[in-house]
Amino acid sequence: MSTTTPKCRITILRRTLNRELIDDYLSEEYQEIGPCEVFSDGQQFVLEGFEEMSTVPDGFCGWAWADIRHDILRVGSGGDTPGYRQPGTAIAACTDWSRPVFFKIERIEDD
Repeated sequence: MSTTTPKCRITILRRTLNRELIDDYLSEEYQEIGPCEVFSDGQQFVLEGFEEMSTVPDGFCGWAWADIRHDILRVGSGGDTPGYRQPGTAIAACTDWSRPVFFKIERIEDD
C-alpha cells in the first residue's frame, strides 16, 4: 500500500468560443461575449492530497470544477483513462456550451 500523497496538476489547455452557436442562440445583450475570463491559457493549478482534490481551489471556476472533479479524483488516486497515450493523464472540459474551457489533468509522481 502506497503512503505517498497523491498530487495532480491541472493545466488550462484552451479557452474556446462557439461563435456560430452564440450568434444563433444568445440574445443581443450576450452577443459580445468572449472566451472565459476566469482562466488563462497555460494557467496551472497543483493539488496535493485528496483534501485539495475535493475542494475548489482559489481562482478556479466552481462550475468547471463540478464538471471535471471526477477526472481529477480518478487521475489523482492512481487511475488511468483507457485509450490515452500517457498514463496518469485525462483531458476534460467544462460544460459551458458557448465558451468551453479544456483542461489537462495529470498525476504528478514523486521521484
